[in-house]
Amino acid sequence: MSENLQQRIGQALARVRHPRTGRDVVESDVIRDLATTTTGKVRLTLLLAPGDDPALARMVRQAVESVDGVTDVHVSVGDATASEAPRKTASRALPVMNEQPAQQRVPAPTPVTYPNLGRIIAVSSGKGGVGKSTVAVNIAVALASTGARVALMDADIYGPNVPRMMGVNEPPMVINERIVPLEAHGVKVISLGFLIDRDQPAIWRGPIVMKIITQFLRDVAWGDLDYFIVDMPPGTGDAQLSLVQATQVTGAIIVTTPQEVSVGDALRGVKMFERVSVPVLGIVENMSWFECPHCGKPSALFGSGGGERLARELELPLLGQIPLEPRVMAGGDAGAPIVVTAPESSAARALRGVAERITERLGAAARR
Repeated sequence: MSENLQQRIGQALARVRHPRTGRDVVESDVIRDLATTTTGKVRLTLLLAPGDDPALARMVRQAVESVDGVTDVHVSVGDATASEAPRKTASRALPVMNEQPAQQRVPAPTPVTYPNLGRIIAVSSGKGGVGKSTVAVNIAVALASTGARVALMDADIYGPNVPRMMGVNEPPMVINERIVPLEAHGVKVISLGFLIDRDQPAIWRGPIVMKIITQFLRDVAWGDLDYFIVDMPPGTGDAQLSLVQATQVTGAIIVTTPQEVSVGDALRGVKMFERVSVPVLGIVENMSWFECPHCGKPSALFGSGGGERLARELELPLLGQIPLEPRVMAGGDAGAPIVVTAPESSAARALRGVAERITERLGAAARR
């Protein structure tokens, strides 16, 4: 059965045309590691070059899903530029950082300057679950409330939550080959979440990540902005490197919780930005304490002082400590940022304070 199933899959893939080569994906030799199980599960790798359309991965998956007997499909995306090596190589030790074979090295692209985007600020974190997107959304809305021209780019392509948090989610219009960003709470917004199905996983590697980020910077009709906030995925991976390779980033903000595990990951995030010559504007400590909605008494659920200790160790400013409030989470789920719905709450005041200190930091840097 497995052999017949693979034959049927091969026939289905032969009907998928590769836009770059003009041939089908089988003849283009971009399908690798095709494997099936007796229960109809399929795994394969699709090789994409930096200029390829990432929608090809969806077309391949849909073609395989249409084959009789297929119960599940998993498509991994690989880098076509690194596919010249033999498919099976002898066992060897893991490569040491910065000591890759010369033929695998790809020269980093020269960052492009986008003067119309204003100050480009990356909001990042060392790990997930620390409220990075919540901070990014509320900072953007707080800056816009002062009259500044603000845009928010959701670069967290693996978990694009900005559409839900901003309360907008529909395919953007395209006019004169330019994507028109959606707008909410006075902020222009673009997200991969507007362009893919809600349940579609983003199984993409470096070249595709770079292509998406570059397209969001270059092909969206942003207009003239004062601040361009970028919500990064957690960690220190492809998206962070792609952003700093694609454009000149003005500065980064690192979000952490007081917990030492989170602080340790945030430290690595700071060091990553420093290594690629992006100034870190400061540390934001989120979920600093839980504020009782009845009596207002604070409770340190995740420890205390972690963000302050990190800022002191790195000689960076602590931009703010955000309390854990149920209304913050409720507003994020409802598309109503707390700086709009409860502007006098402790969390909203702290988030506006972070936005003000970011402005002060950027103003001080400009005067030097």
